[in-house]
Amino acid sequence: MVKEAVKHLKPYVPELTLEQLKKQKELDKLVRLSANENAYGTSADVAKALDKWHYRDANLYPDSNADELRAIIASHFDINADKLIFGNGLDEIIELLSRVILEPGDEVLDPAPTFSEYALHAEIEGAEIRSVGLDDSGRIDLKAMARSINAKTKMIWICNPNNPTGTFLEADAIRAFVAAVSESVTVIVDEAYIDFTGGIHDSVIQLTKEFKNLVVLRTFSKAYGLANFRVGFAVCSDPLIGYLQAARLPYNLSTFAEIAATAAFKDQSFVDSTVKKVIAERKKWEHFLIKACLPFYDSATNFIFFQVKGGDANALHDYLLENGYLLRNGLRQGWLRVTIGHPEDNQAVQKLIATFLGQ
Repeated sequence: MVKEAVKHLKPYVPELTLEQLKKQKELDKLVRLSANENAYGTSADVAKALDKWHYRDANLYPDSNADELRAIIASHFDINADKLIFGNGLDEIIELLSRVILEPGDEVLDPAPTFSEYALHAEIEGAEIRSVGLDDSGRIDLKAMARSINAKTKMIWICNPNNPTGTFLEADAIRAFVAAVSESVTVIVDEAYIDFTGGIHDSVIQLTKEFKNLVVLRTFSKAYGLANFRVGFAVCSDPLIGYLQAARLPYNLSTFAEIAATAAFKDQSFVDSTVKKVIAERKKWEHFLIKACLPFYDSATNFIFFQVKGGDANALHDYLLENGYLLRNGLRQGWLRVTIGHPEDNQAVQKLIATFLGQ
């Protein structure tokens, strides 16, 4: 029999593929701006690296330690290579942390709204999720988080920048928060979108040297454009890193994934170029939303979360879909999330929104 915590869960239902949705809606063109994918693809060096791989080695298991990838990431961030753990996307890392740390009866704090998988894996482990509302600016309210900690609190999630609001917390604020939290509580900072801040804001990876109860997550799915390859990693200290490694599946990354991530990470110029394009287009989106009188949160990511004030978000979502553009709906009533796309697609969506609103 399955455990009680799982019986009430509903399985994840992925979006239809673009081809399936195009066929269903009878569209010639459909651009997905709903999944925060990198509209600018990935480094050309990835394909070159994969072409050099010897397919005759397909019968062999991959490097379980991901030594080359581990070494370049450790060097880049000036951290001990032993403090890194890799996962099949951050999904696996989130699952692994929950499995290793949580027990039935524990409590987990997360902001609301935020990435839904934090709560999902807490529920699977029989823990109780307690969501803490954001402040008026759409940022994670660390003071409210601190007030919500009790004797049962075992884990705290901080998505920074936060998904879906896109808002960012400064490293100093997170440091002060972690310093005030008991070492028995694991604080996890998910920096999946931090590259899109453009280097203006600091990562808290270095703080893992100072706090044993701090874990920082990063992914190759966003700025590096490797969502299909499923590579994420966490940085944390002893003894937690040892427990995570003991529970990790030994061959969780394919050789293809390791090669692709290594090549992508080496090409920081591609990331820099992508980020500059995203920021330029993000500013244009902000100007448009201000002109259209549509409230939005200050985003430090490759997406913007905006309110369809004075209109019907569901109707706007359907109208854009009928015209070939898919945005993310359902994260908060009356709000839509749009991924920053190519300039021509951004302009097309903005024109459609203006038309829908009668502007």
